[in-house]
Amino acid sequence: MSPTLIAQIVILLFVFFMLLNSAAIMVYVERKVAALLQQRFGPYLTGPHGLLQPLADVIKLMFKEELRPKAADAFLFTLAPVISVTAAFAAFAVVPFGASTTFFGLLDHPIPLQVADVNVAVLVIFAITSMGVYGIVLSGWSSNSKYALLGGLRSSAQMISYELSYGMALGAVLLLGNSLSLTELVNGQAGYWFHVIPRWFVFLQPVGFVIFMIAGIAETNRAPFDFPEAEQELVAGYHTEYSSMRFAMFFMAEYINMVTVSAVATDLFLGGWHGPFLPASLGWIWFLVKVGALLFFYVWMRWTLPRYRYDQLMSFGWKVLLPIAALNLLVTAAGVIYFGA
Repeated sequence: MSPTLIAQIVILLFVFFMLLNSAAIMVYVERKVAALLQQRFGPYLTGPHGLLQPLADVIKLMFKEELRPKAADAFLFTLAPVISVTAAFAAFAVVPFGASTTFFGLLDHPIPLQVADVNVAVLVIFAITSMGVYGIVLSGWSSNSKYALLGGLRSSAQMISYELSYGMALGAVLLLGNSLSLTELVNGQAGYWFHVIPRWFVFLQPVGFVIFMIAGIAETNRAPFDFPEAEQELVAGYHTEYSSMRFAMFFMAEYINMVTVSAVATDLFLGGWHGPFLPASLGWIWFLVKVGALLFFYVWMRWTLPRYRYDQLMSFGWKVLLPIAALNLLVTAAGVIYFGA
């Protein structure tokens, strides 16, 4: 087995391990940030400062009884969380998280820090994340529960409404970077304007960045757009009837999707692994810092903004966000043509 193949397997296993643990880490972070915003301690008793609380949650879910409604479709009921978590893992496969490396000279030539280097990575991510909603819709339909069905229907409507704006925000960045490869888009943001301002696309596309993050929050069903769950109205929405590890898979998929959206936003708008003070070989540290900041923003929004009414969600998506996204795309295209970018 060649050293390059071994290195690629190591990267694959590392990404899988980190995504697998991201849910547990984010549960702890979410509880601590929520406690901070509400002047509480959060988890504090299980391990030092509550660090073992996620492990206790995992053990609890593993030993809980697997329940299924008597009238549910057994096959689809089991398949739905598998679809959600598989799509979540697969979407991150084409996301680069650092500059190409030789692993301290162990390899003859550098390899990219990503599972698969695809020259149409943006399209791959867009296609795979669009498939994730099928898991939610199927879970709502197969549960034979009115609450779950309403959650699944809301999720499909929400996805259709906000994915258009999501795609247009992506399109504006693609016009600037002139590529569908995330690696090339990140490399196009290297360097500085006037030796001070990073050449990140967020400075050329501030509107696109805001649209991308709003649509990303809606796509991942997070507050204030968590209508597919909406505890006050639908008990728990599409996963009302789920328990034990099936429920954990939906939980894991949500947090992995949050990480993926934050990582893609970092690569598209925030320069990826490029940053001051660190050499290119340590650029992954900057990548983690930027992703961590966006994830903190995710949690902050949940505990700051109230949930909108469902009609307000749809009205905002179609009457406000979509026209702004379309206008932003047209202005960007005109600018690229005019300035010959």
